[in-house]
Amino acid sequence: MDKLINDFSYGLFFWQAIILVILIVLLAKFAWKPILAALAAREEGIENALMAAENAKKDLANLKADNEKLLAEARVERDNMLKEAREIKDKMITDAKDEAKVQGDKMIAQAKATIETEKNAAMAEIKAQVSTLSIEIAEKLLKEELSSKETQSKLVEKMLDDAKLN
Repeated sequence: MDKLINDFSYGLFFWQAIILVILIVLLAKFAWKPILAALAAREEGIENALMAAENAKKDLANLKADNEKLLAEARVERDNMLKEAREIKDKMITDAKDEAKVQGDKMIAQAKATIETEKNAAMAEIKAQVSTLSIEIAEKLLKEELSSKETQSKLVEKMLDDAKLN
């Protein structure tokens, strides 16, 4: 440090100060404006980028809200569709059961009618057979009873008496 103080020259200091002032003037005239303009442009670019990021953040939040809303609507629609499908299924099952019951009742009624018809036909046939057998039995009995002339004439007289009374 002593060497610096001992070697100090006022002339050299003067010329260095003038060069510094000239350099500051030149920088102020030619360099400060472009540097300040570049800094202002950069600052403006950063502000714009921050605004764009903020807008993007808001848009993303809006998109998220819209997505949630769409998801909620989709869930409601899905639930409605499932409910409607269940109702249709239940209705189809009920309709099928009702149709099966109607068809079953119809078949039972037809079977009862067929059974009744068959029963009546069987009863008529049995009556016919019984009447045929009765006639045959009566015929055989009458042949045996009326085999003699004497019993025949008694029967004829009895029938005539009955006919006169009536």
